[in-house]
Amino acid sequence: MADGGSSDGTAELAVPLADRVLRVARGRALQMNAAARVARGEALVFLHADTRLPADAPKLICESLQDRLWGRFDVRLDGRHPLLRVIGCAMNLRSRLTGIATGDQAIFVRRADFPGFPEIPLMEDVGFSRSMRRLGPPACLRARVRASARRLEAGGVLRTIVLMWRLRLLYALGTPPERLARLYDDHR
Repeated sequence: MADGGSSDGTAELAVPLADRVLRVARGRALQMNAAARVARGEALVFLHADTRLPADAPKLICESLQDRLWGRFDVRLDGRHPLLRVIGCAMNLRSRLTGIATGDQAIFVRRADFPGFPEIPLMEDVGFSRSMRRLGPPACLRARVRASARRLEAGGVLRTIVLMWRLRLLYALGTPPERLARLYDDHR
């Protein structure tokens, strides 16, 4: 586990549950790359702290990496808003069609083929997916991870979805990730 300076006791809670707790600079890409550098396994799995893997995830990942370099799971968003199931299905379909995975989908990759996440403040998962997609399509597992919809609900589900699509479009058009991160932070 790589903690980026949280002040809520996460790192302390993780100590008995994780093989190792790293304290690194804040930033998802920085944290994930730091953890990948010390990992010893053949496969790397990147997931948010509020995302839960299915019970058979290790088996599914190992089977997938026999003929793919990388992949991701489908996602189910946990929350009360009635649109969350539709949004989860749309995320899975979009990812299946584009080959772009998001952090909520528990991205996995062969350690030997891991190029690192681009160390940018936002869209690191999209940047990673783009670079990996050039090497081969992802394994898109239909097994679902369960991801918290807490942030979606806190910011307003529709408002947050519109923001995320806007940020993706701006990123595709070449807007610097630092500017996108400010827009994202302003939404919170």
